[in-house]
Amino acid sequence: MLRRKNTERRMSLSSHLREFRKRLSWSAGFIIVGTVVGWFLFDPVFRILQAPLLEVTSRRGIEAIVNFGTVVSAFDLRIQISIFLGVIMTSPVWLWNLWAFVSPGLKIRERRYAIGFVVAALPLFLVGTGLAWTSLPGFVVVLIGFTPEGSSNVINAAEYVLFAIRILLIFGLAFVMPVVLVLLNFAGLVTGKGILKSWRVALTIIALVSALATPTAEPMSMFLLMAPLTALFFSAVGIATLNDKRRARKLAKFVDDDIEVE
Repeated sequence: MLRRKNTERRMSLSSHLREFRKRLSWSAGFIIVGTVVGWFLFDPVFRILQAPLLEVTSRRGIEAIVNFGTVVSAFDLRIQISIFLGVIMTSPVWLWNLWAFVSPGLKIRERRYAIGFVVAALPLFLVGTGLAWTSLPGFVVVLIGFTPEGSSNVINAAEYVLFAIRILLIFGLAFVMPVVLVLLNFAGLVTGKGILKSWRVALTIIALVSALATPTAEPMSMFLLMAPLTALFFSAVGIATLNDKRRARKLAKFVDDDIEVE
């Protein structure tokens, strides 16, 4: 009983700051260690990211090379990728520290929502990034295809790597967005009808993402990508609508019970 009272006791501002500093220090320490590991993983990661470009250019007979334009550009890129890898590899640690700092202030239901969001969002994010990786050669084909005949395409190494990483993140976040909409609905910030009203905007964004992912002129490939994204969006609408009805029934029951008491 005493332990329960201690866990429910409000912390002072200084205690919050000390707890935040401790969590931040642990997270930063692990990220630094991960960055050091990422430094040694740079070469294989760079080869993996460069592989679609080399494959496409060799297959199509296009002359394109990845170039480091300045003396320090290779070092700068290695630092950036090392930090990126360090953040990714240590994400379980700093995400756990973030959760440990935030969770004491959450109610039991809010904790369930947060855990459910992570469980649903992680596989969808991985699916999106996997799809982006398979689509990356298509991007390269289209963009390199604009190179005029008889000329060479000298590609800045940092810009190419950041372009590849950006594509992976955009597609991963696109698949996570329906889960975010459901989370906002459960938090009471949006309604199912409100989400449904934006279906035109959602379908436009889905079509744009699908067109970017399938830069070839084949419409069936674009449709095959639009189908799961559209299904995810309307699934989010359905879940949010059911939650709104459940919330309305609960509110109506509470009002009826309050009237009977009076």
